[in-house]
Amino acid sequence: MNGFRPTGFRILPPVIKNLIIINALVFFAQLTLPRVIHVDIDEMFALHYWGSPLFHWYQFITHMFMHGSFEHIFFNMFALWMFGSILENIWGPRRFLSFYLICGVGAAFFYMLTLTWRFHQILQQTGITEEQVQNWWYLYTHHISGTFAMLPDKIQEIWIVPTLGASGAIFGVLVAFGYMFPNSMIYIYFFFPLKAKYFVTIYILIELFLGIQNSAGDNVAHFAHLGGALVGFILMKAWNQNHHSPYDY
Repeated sequence: MNGFRPTGFRILPPVIKNLIIINALVFFAQLTLPRVIHVDIDEMFALHYWGSPLFHWYQFITHMFMHGSFEHIFFNMFALWMFGSILENIWGPRRFLSFYLICGVGAAFFYMLTLTWRFHQILQQTGITEEQVQNWWYLYTHHISGTFAMLPDKIQEIWIVPTLGASGAIFGVLVAFGYMFPNSMIYIYFFFPLKAKYFVTIYILIELFLGIQNSAGDNVAHFAHLGGALVGFILMKAWNQNHHSPYDY
């Protein structure tokens, strides 16, 4: 990292270690609890659209500790360790945890704004009102009518399908790493070297393209990733404008 060797450097600093443990335990609970006690914790704690009756305010936080597959949690935790460890060693546990949580919540809020815009665009195109969606959902959940299932798939997806994962927070961490160590080399697939500033920029542009494209079958919350990256950048700029050197934390 350009010769940087902080005092007391830890390969696995405490916040990173505990975040990995918590995410692993929650993922294990996601796999086992529905079978053991028949409780759908994804429905309870993953982030639902804030216009849906399934939404609860605490989901802005709890969704960050849940994942949809082994690959999902593995790559998220690997990225958290790879890019976050150096930041926690520099900033200390409290500042790093604050940064991580703010980026995660900010990513979720940004994604909710994009979902709101998309939802109302679909309503305008179909002539369906939000009140109708709510009424049909009530009838559907009380087994009175199957009307809700007849709504366009995109409305059902926004209303029912939750968002989960630490990716939004990790994109904030990735941006912070690129901001502080722009010329550090990142080896893509362990072979192809690329400076951090270019890696981060290209990655964000890809996410923007995929988010705008909104391809059918793409279940990745690209705008949550972009929201985390934006919040991370804003925080880094704010700290820098307060005349703090990144190495003072």
